[in-house]
Amino acid sequence: MRKPILIANWKMNGSLHANQALLVRMLAKLRPFRKTIDMVICPPFPYLFQVRDLLGYTGLSLGSQNASSAVSGAHTGEVSATMLQEMGCRYVLVGHSERRSLYQESNANVAARHKQVLATDMTPVLCVGETLEEREQGQTMTVIERQLQAVIDASGLEGLSSSIIAYEPVWAIGTGKTATPEQVYEIHRAIREFLDTRQAGTGQSVSVVYGGSVKSGNAAELFQSPEVDGGLIGGASLQADEFALITAALADTVAEAGSLCGMLD
Repeated sequence: MRKPILIANWKMNGSLHANQALLVRMLAKLRPFRKTIDMVICPPFPYLFQVRDLLGYTGLSLGSQNASSAVSGAHTGEVSATMLQEMGCRYVLVGHSERRSLYQESNANVAARHKQVLATDMTPVLCVGETLEEREQGQTMTVIERQLQAVIDASGLEGLSSSIIAYEPVWAIGTGKTATPEQVYEIHRAIREFLDTRQAGTGQSVSVVYGGSVKSGNAAELFQSPEVDGGLIGGASLQADEFALITAALADTVAEAGSLCGMLD
């Protein structure tokens, strides 16, 4: 059974004081959910050590917002996967829509970064998704399949299977717009079907989470689908109360699914 997961992407936000205040409040609120939900905090690079120490033995994991496609060398401004692993990171975001659009990370470049994360035994969180124009042209799955296939070409299906896939429609990132539960179900199901065409059963073994303006007000309906294994949370993860409410919504969904399985048994 795939364990639900929530990944907090702080993006380029925070300060030493603000980080500590946020995590102290957040950790207290998340305590009841630690056994049933995996939770990851991805702060900006300068705060990795601070957040690692604050997480301590809480059960929450440390993640990075990116990793270089290079192992080492003359790559000013880049941070290698080996460095991140040494800092205590267990997860790394790769291919976030903001990296693809603002910094021109191509499918091949994202796949190279993904490969470096795998090589250090961390879990890549591969972000895939379409722009509004691509959706309106009916190209959503064509775009996503290219993004997935680039990783398969670089690391094999096994490499992709060792990842978490985050579906984040670009048109719903930071815009306040959110995909409907029906749209999310459709794309998550299509991602699993694509993986199954490469090898039967792969689609059900990979965790697929949703990212795109998830808030406490829409989390419950987004998480209701059995195809959705959790969320990649942006702005809402900078508010302890809001993130805790999203976590509770996911926990309620898990509990309902467990009760249903018990009835069927």
